[in-house]
Amino acid sequence: TDCDLTGHVMGWPEFESLALRPVDLPEMSAFADRYGFSQLKREIVEGKVAERAASSAGGKKAGIPDDTQVAPSQAIVTRYETILDTAALAAWHARLDAAERVGVHVAADGDDPIRATVVGLAFAVAPGHACYLPVAHAYAGAPDQVALADALVVLKPWLDDASRPKAGHDVKRLAHLLANVGVSLRGAVFDAELESYVLEAHRPHGIESLAYRHLGRTALTEEEVCGKGVQRIAFADVSVDRATAFAGERADLALHLHDALDPRVEADAGLRRVYREIELPVSSVLGRIERTGVLLDSARLVAQSAELASRLSTLEQEVYAMAGQPFNLGSPKQIGEMLFGKLGMPVKRKTASGAPSTDEDVLQELAADFPLPAKLLEHRSLSKLKGTYTDKLPAMVNPATGRVHTRFAQTVAVTGRLSSNDPNLQNIPVRTAEGRRIREAFIAPPGAKIVSADYSQIELRIMAHISGEPALLNAFAEGVDVHRATAAEVFSGGDLGAVSAEQRRFAKVINFGLIYGMSAFGLAQNLGIDRSAAAAYIERYFARYPAVKRYMDETRALAKEQGYVETLFGRRVYLPDINAGGGPRRAGAERQAINAPMQGTAADLVKLAMIAIQRTLDAEHRATRMVLQVHDELVFEVPEAELDWARETVPRVMAGVGTLAVPLVAEVGVGANWDEAH
Repeated sequence: TDCDLTGHVMGWPEFESLALRPVDLPEMSAFADRYGFSQLKREIVEGKVAERAASSAGGKKAGIPDDTQVAPSQAIVTRYETILDTAALAAWHARLDAAERVGVHVAADGDDPIRATVVGLAFAVAPGHACYLPVAHAYAGAPDQVALADALVVLKPWLDDASRPKAGHDVKRLAHLLANVGVSLRGAVFDAELESYVLEAHRPHGIESLAYRHLGRTALTEEEVCGKGVQRIAFADVSVDRATAFAGERADLALHLHDALDPRVEADAGLRRVYREIELPVSSVLGRIERTGVLLDSARLVAQSAELASRLSTLEQEVYAMAGQPFNLGSPKQIGEMLFGKLGMPVKRKTASGAPSTDEDVLQELAADFPLPAKLLEHRSLSKLKGTYTDKLPAMVNPATGRVHTRFAQTVAVTGRLSSNDPNLQNIPVRTAEGRRIREAFIAPPGAKIVSADYSQIELRIMAHISGEPALLNAFAEGVDVHRATAAEVFSGGDLGAVSAEQRRFAKVINFGLIYGMSAFGLAQNLGIDRSAAAAYIERYFARYPAVKRYMDETRALAKEQGYVETLFGRRVYLPDINAGGGPRRAGAERQAINAPMQGTAADLVKLAMIAIQRTLDAEHRATRMVLQVHDELVFEVPEAELDWARETVPRVMAGVGTLAVPLVAEVGVGANWDEAH
């Protein structure tokens, strides 16, 4: 090979020019579209290309999101100051007073925001310009800090002042942390996490992800500052300098992200309404529910746990007798070897690795012909109840309140539904006696009752409204049992009197199944009939309800055209897979396109009901407290003196938060515990 005198290969590029450069994701996306590289396009959309590129460039930072559409990096010069004395605090307080809006972050130790300890506060008055006020760093050699009590004398009036706009990321958590030190956060009218959620619910909403995606900024992560695993340290042990870099950046990014996202939300009337009239106000209501908590009868759960342990032991022995030997009932591998190996049962489906599946659907199919899978299902169900609820819930009671304080996440479900975690109180089974018994442990204090208010068939009512189907509209307007009305249309030519209990059950499955885009195959599985009969039922349903069929067809087409569907209130549900090449991903997106406007509208109505009821409680100075939200149900703790008020007012307010072509109806139950009230 010919070389010049410097050793470079002649005609070859300079070595430095071969260095890995940042991926131009928009250009790569256009390339994939131009030449039909669907797999590459999917990986770009899912963020896998960005992740691999970052990893190749020296290891993916935890702060780099699973997303694309990264904005060009902005030249932000950061200046984060540490406040260590009252003079510096006074100077910064003046800046806060003069600022048009301020980014706020609270540094704390503890995963539970209701019990966490405040370590410091950070404020940003402009992108790149922030401060950190440490109040509880306790490592050896830590500098003297302003005492929290002294800091709050200065800052509390400003934090409490509703006329001082503030921006944060996850403002509900900020409010909890400040409430722990006696501060009511007011004026926090901007939440970058919720702005992101309203704009693009299908994408990540963590602050690191948002900063990278919308600002081209790579944020410090908690792991980088505190470590991870056994090496993790408390934030109070982080050096003040490092804490200033982290907390100052968090306040800075909250403000900077708000500046970037707010104009996009405000530009669309529907998104603006969802953000300002639903998500922001309900966040405050959820914070109050979380802080109130729900009273738990731990002794009852401990007793239930002992009973479940006894039943599980008996079930194990029954299973071993049927199988002819003991095996691990918690091991899918050993279950598969027993069912399909030793006992020779037919393999229904396989896992991605090629092993016979033993998931719940498979066991349900096998249970129709064999007794052992039915016993395994029963054991699995009881074991989950014991491990998830009867064992764990008593340990999650806050000793200071005697209550369980779940956390509601607003930014998880793309349809707008809330999710509950630590503990998850939305997935307690209600169709089994054992699941309902767990609800018995959620009790009212002396002198009060639990009141449950539940929207009646809300998604079917929304379907009737959206589709404009006359038969459904008439059934709801006349107060007819809609499942019986559907059964009459599908099975007996409109004769309500000829509908059998079995036909009504079939109609109920069809009504709810089609809302979720259920196929003939899925309907056949649910009803235990063959696929051709299920297909005939669906065909007959659409023949009797042509407006429903038209709605489904038009919605699928609209979703393919614009990439999203909307609720009645303007919430957008994006469907990244709606134009996928085919197969289960696109079919799933089409089902979601049909259901999301109904489920999302139902979620919007429930949130509006929560806001309206809380405003009514405050305006009338009622002692009634909202303690839980589960899908279409609201749960209250009501003093006995206010029971008549609650029975009348709560369903009336719930029915009045939206106007549909059919009546909105909420049903109320009262009891000493949640199960009795539901």
